[in-house]
Amino acid sequence: MKVLVVTGPSGGHIFPAVSFIQTLKEKHSEIDTLLVLPKRGLKPGILPADCKINYISTLAINANITTANLLAIFSFLKGSWESLRIILKFKPDLVVGFGSLDSIPCVFIAWFFRIKTMIHEQNVLPGKANRLLARFVDRVAVSFAKSQDYFGISRQKFALTGNPLRQQIKKIDRNKALDFFGLTKGKFTILVMGGSQGSRHINTAFLNAVSKLNNPSLIQVIHLVGSGGLESIQDGYKKINLSAKVFNFLNNIEQAYSASDLAISRAGAATISELIFFELPAIISPYPFAYAHQSENAKILGDKGCAIMIKDNELDSDVLRASLDELVSDRIKLENMRLAFRGLSGPCASELLADAAFSLDK
Repeated sequence: MKVLVVTGPSGGHIFPAVSFIQTLKEKHSEIDTLLVLPKRGLKPGILPADCKINYISTLAINANITTANLLAIFSFLKGSWESLRIILKFKPDLVVGFGSLDSIPCVFIAWFFRIKTMIHEQNVLPGKANRLLARFVDRVAVSFAKSQDYFGISRQKFALTGNPLRQQIKKIDRNKALDFFGLTKGKFTILVMGGSQGSRHINTAFLNAVSKLNNPSLIQVIHLVGSGGLESIQDGYKKINLSAKVFNFLNNIEQAYSASDLAISRAGAATISELIFFELPAIISPYPFAYAHQSENAKILGDKGCAIMIKDNELDSDVLRASLDELVSDRIKLENMRLAFRGLSGPCASELLADAAFSLDK
């Protein structure tokens, strides 16, 4: 069996796609896989060394009539031609798209040639590409049951799989995770994830909030600031004499989740799935420039009582301080938030997605 997997350039698209490929190979080592990615926007170190990859030319397209957008349309057409050549050369038995504009040509070409097709949606609210492709593909895999309401297609097409996590994501003994960071056992540990986009608002709001806490000596922090601003955040913690481990990015994110009592984060699909896996209570502020997607993701946890949701335009140091003071002092409420995760986490998503793929080959 040959499986072609195509997706966009962000980690939220690539991580579940790679996890799916790795699970396919674990189940059947003879499977031949190919990952197709856009040349644009790929971050260094995000791809595994053992993954066979081809690249296509695509740029983000919008509705404006500009020179840049005309170039993007030309690039999309070029990427479509490259996708056709890749499919003709690789001859896949199955094509699986993980969303974004970049996946459209491969999936459409596969449909045209009557090759089996499947798409996977990571967010609660589907993206435009997947909503378009859903009408043509053989199977639509979703991370959350609520997503089925937005597609407008037969329920028989759906497979509820969850969102595949990176294979490194494992639960670790809490004390061992604290030792990994050199943090104190028994202190209330907060994981702050500003996110690679729009991180400054969360970073500064949190730093200002903890400086006003009733008893800051009770807490310690693991802070992922995103791209830029690391030194200023480190200096901020030194000024208020608060124990904090500050990173731009952290490859060993499973250590941070395992060590923490509470997370402060955006509401990307991967983050929501990881919070569910670790059953970690959170204060979530959806990223305003992906608000429709992230707001719907956040409601999954907010409606269950697993998280407190604060809109980006309402996120300031006073609002955040009030929530932090309440959760740090009220361990019963925090434990109830953790217990509310029960029923959200299911079987391994990558296993279910692989099973959905194999079912199409029968």
